[in-house]
Amino acid sequence: MPLASLPPSVDALRDAVRAALDDGPAVVPLPRTTTAPVAPGTALVVRTSGSTGTPREVALPADALRASAAATHERLGGPGRWVLTLPPTHVAGLQVVVRSVLAGTPLTAARPDARFTPDGLADLLAPVLDAGDDPVYVSLVPTQVHRLLAAAQDGAPRGLAALARCAAVLLGGAASPPALLSRAAEAGVRVVTTYGMSETAGGCVYDGAPLRGVRVRVVPPDLSGEVGVVELGGPTLAAGYLGDAAATGAAFRTDADGSRWFRTSDLGRLAPDGTLEVLGRADDVVVTGGVNVAPAPVEALVGELLGGEACVVGVPDAEWGQVLVAVVATLASSGGPRIAPVDDDVLARVRSSVATRLGAPSAPRRVYAAAALPLRGPGKVDRSGVVALVREHEAHA
Repeated sequence: MPLASLPPSVDALRDAVRAALDDGPAVVPLPRTTTAPVAPGTALVVRTSGSTGTPREVALPADALRASAAATHERLGGPGRWVLTLPPTHVAGLQVVVRSVLAGTPLTAARPDARFTPDGLADLLAPVLDAGDDPVYVSLVPTQVHRLLAAAQDGAPRGLAALARCAAVLLGGAASPPALLSRAAEAGVRVVTTYGMSETAGGCVYDGAPLRGVRVRVVPPDLSGEVGVVELGGPTLAAGYLGDAAATGAAFRTDADGSRWFRTSDLGRLAPDGTLEVLGRADDVVVTGGVNVAPAPVEALVGELLGGEACVVGVPDAEWGQVLVAVVATLASSGGPRIAPVDDDVLARVRSSVATRLGAPSAPRRVYAAAALPLRGPGKVDRSGVVALVREHEAHA
């Protein structure tokens, strides 16, 4: 029988995960949503974020988790001590526990009820960094790094300074704005961007390059022959969705040669050297004036221009069908109203830069500053929440 609740302490969770990896009961950190049986060999049952609809239960075999952890440690330069700051109810947090178990090193974790703060992270990291020569690893989401940078800018640098002492900081859960990565690098933080999902045992593409054994392809290509839906294969794939054979069959496919693939909901392109550039979710594409615009490149550029994390969404418009609107959480917008329009000169600069580099249809019609972007799950921006913020603001403007 699976362990159907989260153990009460990090030590108990670590013991439960160790047992699950050795053919013990599967760890199920959230209440079950189905009554489907859990197959032997399953170590974790994790729930998807629900960003594409109803959340599903993903069955992750022990072999997939072992392959993922081994490839991660190989890419990072060897096993080390892991620090858990993410919820152990999602795959990113649970993978920190798995890596710690398989590395045979102590696991340090924030209290489950602790709110993430820069000083809190500094206090959590300090004894681990001072404990010995083992490399120290931590997984974060972009919002957390944004807060660390903002705190340092406001005269509270302890958290960022501690992060810079870590051997590697895995950054995933959402797209990492280039401006954020640049500022982190300038602060001496070794960021490794990760791409993956529950169905791939978490991150399986690091800094655009697949981990050992992981395969990446983009299909079917668009008319340019470059952009398509990202599919991932290799030893880290989940067994499927519990109690949903139809969804499993649609998402997990097997080629004639026996290779198995997971079809993501993301658009991407492969560079000549095989590195992957993720362009955002296929269903996030905004149709404005009959032109399809992928938000991800616009978000990256707007974030770079304004120094923050941007979300670009389509808002209904009588003339254009939808217009692009950008909401940006910048280091400067740490308080104040939920969203506020940027100055006209800033809007003009953003629109001109985006039109020049990405084409006129990609230029946002309106740009707002925000203290923070609404989130759905650990680090994932809630696009529907952003649309709701914009519509609410504009209805009362």
